[in-house]
Amino acid sequence: MTPLVVGNWKMQMPNLSAVTTARRIAQTLPPLPDREVAVAPPFTSLGPVAQALEGSPVLLAGQDLFWEDEGPYTGEISGAMLREAGARYVLVGHSERRHVLGETDQMVSLKAQAALRASLRPIVCVGERQDERVAGRHEAIVGEMLLRSLAGVAVEAASDIVVGYEPVWAIGTGFAATGADAAEMHACIRDRLRTLFGAKAADIRILYGGSVTEQNIDDLMSRHDIDGALVGGASLQAPSFVRIASFQRSPSSTSRGGGGVRG
Repeated sequence: MTPLVVGNWKMQMPNLSAVTTARRIAQTLPPLPDREVAVAPPFTSLGPVAQALEGSPVLLAGQDLFWEDEGPYTGEISGAMLREAGARYVLVGHSERRHVLGETDQMVSLKAQAALRASLRPIVCVGERQDERVAGRHEAIVGEMLLRSLAGVAVEAASDIVVGYEPVWAIGTGFAATGADAAEMHACIRDRLRTLFGAKAADIRILYGGSVTEQNIDDLMSRHDIDGALVGGASLQAPSFVRIASFQRSPSSTSRGGGGVRG
């Protein structure tokens, strides 16, 4: 399975900064034929960043989309618009949209289906809060969130889906889950995916997101069922993001679990 590293720039970096950073990433990223790398700039920077990345292997991602394909929805953006701008991936249900803007699992499911209709690959985000983890409910919470967020997605579309596990308590806090904790949750997510998609669950990449840094990326990517990273703050600087995208796995991680041949 091809690993995926995505930099989520959130509501940061106006056009000039976004283009400069994208160009530096494209120019300094070494050849990485065994993985995919993408960045998700703000909507207003999608076009300029796409131009800056032209000719490079770095892909473009959207940060969100609406669940309808077109219509009188002021302030929204459709999957077709993202695709036209050059995006190949789109974040769906990021924790900040869930907890700040009140997005529900049902809304996330509709958005994931809209992305697939537009030939975009949705990165469907799930994760627990600190109080839910302390209470020992994190596996149940994330599992139910995942099942509801992917409801209505056809089995045939499983290989086009990406799941992003982002523990809410680790996002932007500097407190990342340990490699062991992350791997445990990724295995749990893989089990839930089998409930929805059967054997096709082995084709779905699961990314870890939550204070990913240059210091912890190699350990994270050496763990079973961790198929990539969703990077926040560390993706805003080209050198740190390039280092993260250039992660090195330990030799023992070349054969990975999850029901399929991985690595």
